[in-house]
Amino acid sequence: MTESTHPLLPFSPRRLAGLAVLLFPLAAGAAPAVPDTLEQRLAPCLACHQAKDRNDAFFPRIAGKPEGYLYNQLRNFQDGRRQYPLMTYMVSQLPEPYLREIAGWFAAQHPPHVARPPVDATPAQLERGRLLVHQGDAGRKVPACVACHGQALTGVAPAIPGLVGLPRDYINAQFGAWRNKVRKAQAPDCMAQVASRLTLDDIAAVSAWLASQPADDDARPATALQAPLPLACGGVPAQGGRP
Repeated sequence: MTESTHPLLPFSPRRLAGLAVLLFPLAAGAAPAVPDTLEQRLAPCLACHQAKDRNDAFFPRIAGKPEGYLYNQLRNFQDGRRQYPLMTYMVSQLPEPYLREIAGWFAAQHPPHVARPPVDATPAQLERGRLLVHQGDAGRKVPACVACHGQALTGVAPAIPGLVGLPRDYINAQFGAWRNKVRKAQAPDCMAQVASRLTLDDIAAVSAWLASQPADDDARPATALQAPLPLACGGVPAQGGRP
């Protein structure tokens, strides 16, 4: 029996093979090459944290944050101090060297900041926020934000994040998470202490003022603190934390 007379095939096996090559080029070895780079492997992270025009309450900008801070947050999700199921799932099985590699890659990225809508706040609210950011509130034992996050509020390497450029809703959400003990950091948790001492009106004022400040694409974290931290922070190396 020849190929063309096979009772079960309208075409010969040879013709079917040629048709398969035409219709299914990927099956014939024409699959596009995928570069084995860290950026390619971080595509799931970039889809949320570096998507165009995204910087909101759920997916904040993390590019350019100090490497130690980003590493600490990955560990916080991995160890259960921060709660977000998607993040926990993504980092739960990653080894420590890979967490550091991811943190280092994002710290080196500096894409342009996303334009944000105007902040809806009263002049009195903005002034209260400015005072808290630059002077704190001695009566409530609340240090100034600039005492930890740098005079330019762009963070301090290696482990203190910047605050300028974050959305108001994100800042409010994080203060709420600290107050409700949903978000935690390595002990001693200095931000949990600060959040517990601020009133809700103070938090709204701080978030409004910070969100109203222009973000400089060329700004970078400071390289050192100008003075000792006003509170012990477990995530900062000089205070006994990691890295």
